[in-house]
Amino acid sequence: PRQSSGSVAETDVAPALVQKPVTSSFCPLAFGAAVGLLVAVFGARPAMAVDLENGESIFTGNCAACHAGGNNTVVTEKKLKKEALITYGKYDVGAIIKQVTNGNGSMPAFGDKLGPDDIEDVANWVYNKA
Repeated sequence: PRQSSGSVAETDVAPALVQKPVTSSFCPLAFGAAVGLLVAVFGARPAMAVDLENGESIFTGNCAACHAGGNNTVVTEKKLKKEALITYGKYDVGAIIKQVTNGNGSMPAFGDKLGPDDIEDVANWVYNKA
């Protein structure tokens, strides 16, 4: 055994082990959130622009029988010309989409025949051609 010098500072007790908290700048949760955000931002498909070529094709296949050359063979005054569209409150892509989707008067609805993208494309094509 050790001999004590009688000093109070000396003890036979082993020093306590003090654990310091481990600090790290790496956080798996934050890393996962960052990766998810990057995938969402850079991996997402860009918003598709209106396809006017598709709109023309849809028009040719579905509308031209009655509206060739922007005219109207059923109700002659309701042409697809800017002036007529303004007169009848249809010189707006949203209004044209509604007309194509739901039909109105003599015009049948195409909402069950054409998809929403095709309707949007043809509406934009009509608006641009008016």
